[in-house]
Amino acid sequence: MTDPVADLRLRQLTSAALPVGAFAYSQGLESAVELGWVQNPAQAQQWIGGLLEHTLSRLEVPLLARLMAAFASADEASAERWSGLLLALRDTAELRAQERALGTAWAALLVDLGVPGAEPWADRPQRTALALYALAVAHYGVTVQDAGHALLWAWLEAQASAALRAVPLGHAAAQRVIHTLAAAIPAAVTRGLALADEDIGAGAPALAIASCRHETQYSRLFRS
Repeated sequence: MTDPVADLRLRQLTSAALPVGAFAYSQGLESAVELGWVQNPAQAQQWIGGLLEHTLSRLEVPLLARLMAAFASADEASAERWSGLLLALRDTAELRAQERALGTAWAALLVDLGVPGAEPWADRPQRTALALYALAVAHYGVTVQDAGHALLWAWLEAQASAALRAVPLGHAAAQRVIHTLAAAIPAAVTRGLALADEDIGAGAPALAIASCRHETQYSRLFRS
């Protein structure tokens, strides 16, 4: 179990107020709205819930566990390899650019917070937001289960916020989406942590299409 101070550090790392610019990305949701796939709260919940179950639980969660283990054992080569795999499994240039941009912002923040080992990641080609998050939670002694729950919660909250602006949803509707899908997070983390190395990966064709279309979308609020 994560100790109280580490738990508070975790809350800081997953706060919407964290100055890394995550609010600027919708991860394809804005394009899904433009394409007519997401037009109401029910469709927003289906879109976000589908990605939670079929993408994050099969990619981010198992890679988070491996990255945390690599950082805990000071195995930088393994950390770079797993972070590089995440980049390779991002289907579009826009999603890869998002990972690198957020990774750079995370590295700068962690350097400012005095987290050891963050500075070299600022200009590594394999840098990702997930790798820097894993570095921080491993440093603070957060358990992998708690780190996984917090990661998915922060992602869910960010997606609901993006839907609030892009669909648009009302504030109460966005909170209902969060309330419903939050209950799926523990099972998603459990499934992800149980995956073997060879089972890591996810296929989300609609997300890939939406992301590709977003690159040339005429009017945009978000960078992805």
